[in-house]
Amino acid sequence: MDLGKSFSFVFEDEQWLKKLLIGGVVSIVPILNLAAVGYMLRTLRNVAAGEQHPLPEWDDLGGDWVKGLVTTVAGFVYALPILVLMVPLMVLAIVADQNGGEAGGVLAMVGMWCLVLPFSLLLSAWIPAATARYAVDGDSAAFFRFGEIWGLIRRNLGSYVIALLIYMLVAPIASTVGMFIFVIGVAFTSFWTMLLLAHLLGQVVLRDRGKQAPMPAL
Repeated sequence: MDLGKSFSFVFEDEQWLKKLLIGGVVSIVPILNLAAVGYMLRTLRNVAAGEQHPLPEWDDLGGDWVKGLVTTVAGFVYALPILVLMVPLMVLAIVADQNGGEAGGVLAMVGMWCLVLPFSLLLSAWIPAATARYAVDGDSAAFFRFGEIWGLIRRNLGSYVIALLIYMLVAPIASTVGMFIFVIGVAFTSFWTMLLLAHLLGQVVLRDRGKQAPMPAL
């Protein structure tokens, strides 16, 4: 993986400042910010296609918004088991606390986190690969083609783990830096970290594609 390229590719685009500014503004507007997710997906797909300058134009705001909405809905579907686990345990904890059974309430909360935390970590590792498959394939069903998603992770485990670790390390640093740039700067640094992740995941997909057939047009 070309890690340095993932950090620098945005600034190598001739119109990087305009594209980054638009992305930052879009990111802070409620509902419209879904388009920033779709733009990230287009960037990921361009990287996976091996394009030299993968940062796309902001010329498909509606399409980007739809892709962002699909991604958000898919994430919610994946998170449903967590909600199913949390709700009854939270109710049990509240009932136990109201009946004076503090120990029971504490045990219920501990049990909830013992169940929820591992699943949350699993989702954090799984969803980026599922998102990458969607970015490349272009249809929402790609989020739930578990065999393909697992295959992408399994065949590229080292590169995939590195991509996630770099993003996890850089994202909070970039957000902190953005907070010092008149606070609102966090929108632009956060958008840049989304593009960083897009490039990292795009490289993983590019390495994985090998002799596969050309990707379908979105």
